Amino acid sequence: MTKYVEEETWQDDDRRWLAYRAGALHIEDVRLGAVAAAIPTPFYCYSAGAIRSAYRTLSRALTPIDVAICYAVKANSNIAVLRLLAELGCGMDIVSGGELERALAADVPASRIIFSGVGKTRAEIARAIEVGIHQINVESAAEISVVAEVARALGKRAPVALRVNPDVDAKTHAKITTATKDSKFGIAIGQVADLYAQVAAAPDLEAVGVAVHIGSQIHDMEPFRRAFSAMAELVTEMRGRGLSVPRLDLGGGIGIASGDKPGPDIGRYAAIIAETVGHLGCKLAVEPGRWLVGRAGLLVSELLYLKDMQDGCMGILDAGMNDLMRTALYDAHHPVLPLQEPQLNDAACTYSLVGPICESSDKFGRYDGLGELRAGELLAFDLAGAYGASMSSTYNSRDLLAEVLVDGDRFRTIRRRQGIQEMLQLEHGGAWERPAPGGGVMGEPVLHGGTKGTGRELADAEQ
Repeated sequence: MTKYVEEETWQDDDRRWLAYRAGALHIEDVRLGAVAAAIPTPFYCYSAGAIRSAYRTLSRALTPIDVAICYAVKANSNIAVLRLLAELGCGMDIVSGGELERALAADVPASRIIFSGVGKTRAEIARAIEVGIHQINVESAAEISVVAEVARALGKRAPVALRVNPDVDAKTHAKITTATKDSKFGIAIGQVADLYAQVAAAPDLEAVGVAVHIGSQIHDMEPFRRAFSAMAELVTEMRGRGLSVPRLDLGGGIGIASGDKPGPDIGRYAAIIAETVGHLGCKLAVEPGRWLVGRAGLLVSELLYLKDMQDGCMGILDAGMNDLMRTALYDAHHPVLPLQEPQLNDAACTYSLVGPICESSDKFGRYDGLGELRAGELLAFDLAGAYGASMSSTYNSRDLLAEVLVDGDRFRTIRRRQGIQEMLQLEHGGAWERPAPGGGVMGEPVLHGGTKGTGRELADAEQ
């Protein structure tokens, strides 16, 4: 039996870490069925080796042109995954205060964290400034004012970059396109230079550069070229006005291979960066998420029931849209692999795979090539390392599923399953309160960050 050997680099369609051996599906050197015997389905399972190899491949392509990599935490925010990437030297791109705390808990230096997002609260901004974050990517004139106000109250200067909306269509799904003129993200490119001049003149702000992010799961490299070229023109214009622009954040969005569709050429991606912005002398950064972790994860589920339908067979699984939302939200397709290698024959059904959630949208798609399935068999949804567990929920009061990390010939739980009894503990009622005259709540305690205590925290504060 051939052992898995972690490579220094990989091609996007390299799946050496995932293979059938003696008829059983293995992730690295661990039989996935053995994990399922220890961890109740459904659960997510990730390959540490695949994540390392993806990072090293991207780093090898970008290091010659001096581009820093900051992983988009929203893709998979498990702190074990963050720590694995941080150990390789990866920075982090965050979009919430919670993601900031996750990155810090994973021992990521604050100086390697970029804070993006359109709706940062004052408490989140304050925390980011207090810990010494690398930069805050602001997305509106109103946010600039709030960041300055918070920094002034703290007696600090906040490092600010302006996120630019270049009106470039990434030509992907409408729900993951972020840089067209009607998008909520970024500042219209024609307004950026004037706003940047205001930031540069503000005593509580440090103008450190500009940023752009045009979308997700991008395969065609030309939208990147158009966006990066527009940013180069903008930086040149701003410098012509005497403004210092030391940093340029190019965002993420690199797609991954799926089925017969190959992933983007990372060498070409690096070449486009060099050709469009390499001459500017800016400190460059990119923010990939899916490309680093998407192909490194599986969602493992049990087939509960088979149901005859007019157009084939329906398989009802114990995983649902609450566990893997991408199919319902983005019309995404995830390949399926039986944990036991299928014996294909002409009589095998086309299976329509669905989940148990009380929604018609709880369906994963139609699949051929699965052999003849039986109730009780285990199936793995591929390409589930990104936007799977991080988007999962407890809808229908279902358990929040576990996450598992495989490294070589061993595995461990990196997020335990959260069951209903534990969740019910969060809903124990707090003490009743009455509004105080003139607003507020009588006796109301204020917790860290300015958030108001609720539930048990209020009850405890009264005692």
